[in-house]
Amino acid sequence: MYPDPKRIRDNRLTVRFDDYEEKLLRALADYLGEQPTTLIRELALRQAEELLGVSREPLADGSLPRTAV
Repeated sequence: MYPDPKRIRDNRLTVRFDDYEEKLLRALADYLGEQPTTLIRELALRQAEELLGVSREPLADGSLPRTAV
C-alpha cells in the first residue's frame, strides 16, 4: 500500500510550552501562514539535521523555506 511503511507518521512525542513560549510559536506560525504543529515539527527536524550534519531532500511546495548551510 505504501512505498515505505516506515515513512508513515505514527510516532508521537509530547512537548509542553509555557504561555509565553506558546504565544511566540503561534505568532510565528501565523506570520508564516503555517499550522503551529507543522512549524514545530519542521523546526525540530531542521535543528536535528543541523546538529548531526545531515540534510534531507528539498521540501515540497508550501513547506517552510530552508536556509543554505
